Amino acid sequence: MTPDAGSSTASEAPLTASGERADRARARQPASVRAAIIVAGAGSGRRMGAQKLLLPLAGRPVLTRTLQAIRAFAAAAEVVVAVKPGTEATIREQVLLPYGLEESVQLVPGGQERQRSVAAALDAVSASIPIVVVHDGARPLAGSLLFARVCQEAMVTGGATVALPARETLHRVDGNGLVVDTPPRESVWMAQTPQAFDAEALREVHRWAARRSLVATDDAALFAEAGHPVRIVEGDPGNIKITFPEDLAMAEAIIHQREGRDGGARTTRVGMGWDVHRLEPGRRLVIGGVTIPHSAGLAGHSDADVLAHAVMDAVLGAAALRDIGVHFPPSDPAYAGADSIELLRHVAALVRRGNWSVSNVDATVVAESPKLAPHYPDMCQRLAEALGIPVGCVNVKATTSEGMGFAGRGEGISAYAVALLERPG
Repeated sequence: MTPDAGSSTASEAPLTASGERADRARARQPASVRAAIIVAGAGSGRRMGAQKLLLPLAGRPVLTRTLQAIRAFAAAAEVVVAVKPGTEATIREQVLLPYGLEESVQLVPGGQERQRSVAAALDAVSASIPIVVVHDGARPLAGSLLFARVCQEAMVTGGATVALPARETLHRVDGNGLVVDTPPRESVWMAQTPQAFDAEALREVHRWAARRSLVATDDAALFAEAGHPVRIVEGDPGNIKITFPEDLAMAEAIIHQREGRDGGARTTRVGMGWDVHRLEPGRRLVIGGVTIPHSAGLAGHSDADVLAHAVMDAVLGAAALRDIGVHFPPSDPAYAGADSIELLRHVAALVRRGNWSVSNVDATVVAESPKLAPHYPDMCQRLAEALGIPVGCVNVKATTSEGMGFAGRGEGISAYAVALLERPG
């Protein structure tokens, strides 16, 4: 808890720790509880160096796996995700739509601090919901049992958090790094999420904290600071939070181990794509989603992005889903002048529905001119965004045909691509 102004005591809490709310909670049977789940997902990801909730984890975005874990616990629950303002469209396209989550998840713009994000999401939760669960968007491995236990405890106590007992000695230090004291290890627990609370009590606590400019690191700390009891529910060491790059590798290992226990194995497929378009004066030259200054552009029904088309065919081929001519017929006027990067995004969603994930793409463009090397980074970025994979998983290069053939004569440009796809089992 970081008080920005003033300080608080239990006597100033907006609700007492016992009384009518606790009596109501005890009267409910665990099986009858209705809970809304708030997902805190508006963080900057600065320690990861990327928007971590969009990073692939065993083939799916981190946030997708978190939401699927929530759905496994309560398929019909209200789910409200606080996201970084301005990222709503990206979240829908990469996290929700490909996995059938768009109808069951509400997105709200979050704040600069986690506490503000949770407060914004609370405003979107139906007033009739008695229990609210708060969960980190970057904790994709929480099991249904953790959600159930923390909800049931919140019904009795009013507030509960998943936590792990400290396994090693912990020191409290001063600003110079010197040990001040060493609390008994058995008195220290390391907080995780999910955390669950009486919904109205949590709303009042957030309003109370806002009036006093109090900021806490999580909702359990805020709830306790306001004078309410918070019960510890022992957590799962595998319920890790994705904070640093090495956490992704650890989480993926846990997922593979869990799938292995179910008899699953990783299946990989390789696909190859090739495309060619002739050059035509007066056309815009688009390669890899990047418009390149040139005296001529590629002719075609769409924007004739030869590189994006080759990548699409490679991805479709690896998933045994025919080719782009089947999915986007050149005779269909709907695709006249179409943005091929948007078509590639559609292809990526299509293969994800088959539980495939794109692992990496390698592509080569054959062109006598213009020089493409200065545009490689932008091409990789556009292709990676459309595929929903890290930019480091896409490689683009170019070569000439030494003056031979149609490319050597400047009549056209071709592209080759190879894609590796993976899926469990």
